[in-house]
Amino acid sequence: MEVIMTNRIVVTKTHIDGAPKETDFKVKSQVLAQSAQPAGSVIVKNLYVSVDPYQLNRMKSDSSSQSYSFLAAGIGPGEEIDCYGVGKVIDSGNPEFQEGDLVVGLLTWGEYSVLKPGSMFRKLDAMGFPLSNHIGALAFSGLTAYAGLFEVGKAKKGDRVFVSTASGSVGHLVGQFAKLHGCYVVGSAGSKAKVELLKEKLGFDDAFNYKDATDLRTTLKKYFPDGIDVYFDNVGGEMLEAAIDNMNAFGRVAVCGVISEYTGTGRRAAPNMVDVIYKRLTIRGFLANDFMSIFPEFISKACEHMGSGKMVSIEDISIGLDSIPSAFVDLFTGGNVGKKIVQIAQE
Repeated sequence: MEVIMTNRIVVTKTHIDGAPKETDFKVKSQVLAQSAQPAGSVIVKNLYVSVDPYQLNRMKSDSSSQSYSFLAAGIGPGEEIDCYGVGKVIDSGNPEFQEGDLVVGLLTWGEYSVLKPGSMFRKLDAMGFPLSNHIGALAFSGLTAYAGLFEVGKAKKGDRVFVSTASGSVGHLVGQFAKLHGCYVVGSAGSKAKVELLKEKLGFDDAFNYKDATDLRTTLKKYFPDGIDVYFDNVGGEMLEAAIDNMNAFGRVAVCGVISEYTGTGRRAAPNMVDVIYKRLTIRGFLANDFMSIFPEFISKACEHMGSGKMVSIEDISIGLDSIPSAFVDLFTGGNVGKKIVQIAQE
């Protein structure tokens, strides 16, 4: 018997060109039926969905990022918002997927998702880890951290590594990978509690609250008297400028994000280019999907470290579809710790 259901999804009311607000979003309903979908489609009940800062650039009326990757393409008002997530198959027109199968891939901010042929999704073997780990530490957040640190940052044992937004979804994993590799690691965060988390639970050598720093250049000099070899940048702006000032010769900057600039309210970074030249620095932006070829290597390492308890995944999980707008806004106000996830339904 065909499954027909009402699906509630979260959409934007209009383009968002500044800091997001909960009132920028609304919930709308749609009817789902397998017969109305392209042949071979799979209907999934969403269990966990990811909430990420980069999605704001997709919601803007215009952003240069929208033209570089299908994962960053613009999303118009009222359109489905795709995201990485974990779900369970409830109806399948694809013989490779059966009712009850767990899947991971590009779902939507909704109660259900329709996965069309050619979409990015696969069956999920949880490997004994919580399902939520598979959209964070064991997914793109983890791959971003691993590839950014080792492939872009070229981190090696003994390097001095600085991580901004170190308590975020990517940053808290970068620091742990670096420590396990034998690096000296300092992170910045936006509250006393987050600083304590970095030092006491995640094993960072040191950490500081950037909001208490009157001069970021001097602050970094204090924590890195011998200079910075690798800077994993999640912020941009003044933090990037201060890091460049404190980089060692042949230092590497892995530019993962510029959250200070996403809302259009922060000053854009203007690093000292004389330092870049004479220190022979490498500054490189990157996307996780540039490094899918090393996903097996990454997942092996991550599972080994997490399975042994040497690495932990910090997750900030909100409950229910209606919590998505507030969860998203939290990303830009410092309200989250670790990977922000919304649990849509019970496992």
